[in-house]
Amino acid sequence: MRIGIVCPYSWDVPGGVQFHIRDLADHLIALGHHVSVLAPADDETPLPPYVVSAGRAVPVPYNGSVARLNFGFLSAARVRRWLHDGTFDVIHIHEPASPSLGLLACWAAQGPIVATFHTSNPRSRAMIAAYPILQPALEKISARIAVSEYARRTLVEHLGGDAVVIPNGVDVDFFAKAEPRPEWQRGTIGFVGRIDEPRKGLPVLMKALPKILAARPETRLLVAGRGDEKEAVEKLPAELRPRVEFLGMVSDEDKARLLRSVDLYVAPNTGGESFGIILVEAMSAGAPVLASDLDAFAQVLDQGAAGELFANEDADALATAAVRLLGDPARRTELHERGSAHVRRFDWSTVGADILSVYETVTDGAAAVAAAEDPTEPGGLLARFGLARD
Repeated sequence: MRIGIVCPYSWDVPGGVQFHIRDLADHLIALGHHVSVLAPADDETPLPPYVVSAGRAVPVPYNGSVARLNFGFLSAARVRRWLHDGTFDVIHIHEPASPSLGLLACWAAQGPIVATFHTSNPRSRAMIAAYPILQPALEKISARIAVSEYARRTLVEHLGGDAVVIPNGVDVDFFAKAEPRPEWQRGTIGFVGRIDEPRKGLPVLMKALPKILAARPETRLLVAGRGDEKEAVEKLPAELRPRVEFLGMVSDEDKARLLRSVDLYVAPNTGGESFGIILVEAMSAGAPVLASDLDAFAQVLDQGAAGELFANEDADALATAAVRLLGDPARRTELHERGSAHVRRFDWSTVGADILSVYETVTDGAAAVAAAEDPTEPGGLLARFGLARD
């Protein structure tokens, strides 16, 4: 099958949607499909062979964050060229309601279109206001996927229609088989995310840290992600700052090793999350997870059965739970075992098969419609009456 995938966000800025698209493309290629991904990217960004650059992206406030998107006449021309050259059996557009390549591709594409909605934003006035503009493009979509029930709810409430829920995928074994690093073990808490994006929740964790260290002074916090490290610790007492180690941007391999090494992974995100791929990665690596009780996080963690939850933005609740878990190896082992079993439902072997099933449904439907409209094709009008030419 020839599959075209449209990524809305800049390929050179790591994020959950980009990782999902990258891993989906790798999975499909491994199965023997032809895949091309169209994505914004700076000229100097090294790209996998299956990624086609749509040009430089610009920062745009979107869904409580700043996304790097690509939109405009030049982008539209590149989208049309990519579609023409690709002759795809199916187009898979991610975030078609964002002002980026997905919407441009939705306007320009012909044939079967599958759309995945990642955003969870139940009070998006911008999406409501933009609906009259989006409607003609969205009506061309053959099938809709939402990465979680909360992304599906956002779609239903703002844009109408419905979607099948297929979660983000993870290569579970990649994380499960990573080698721990000894220097990252023994009394460590892990955090992975953009340091300077408040909704990722690092300020909440920093506020909880003094109470955690007062109870367990040997604890260290390992932070992986880009951002201003000095600003991140400026409200932390000077004597506690050495207990925080910033690792900067890490490779996928080192992220997996980090998650395999820590005693506890903390996800203090405060909002704007439709899924929580880092939770799935942490569970895949066997890390006990403590996360804010966002609806999407609760769903990923099986309502607290596969990981513990604390009240969102409550630093005291976070600290209390972290101190208890760090002092209870048996509970951490229990969370490790439950998480490792629960996370298998997110493996690409399952998620990829579900997405391929959607592709096959829309391409089979398009072929049936084409045959019905061509009177000489099997199933066409002339063929039904035995009048088609040989």
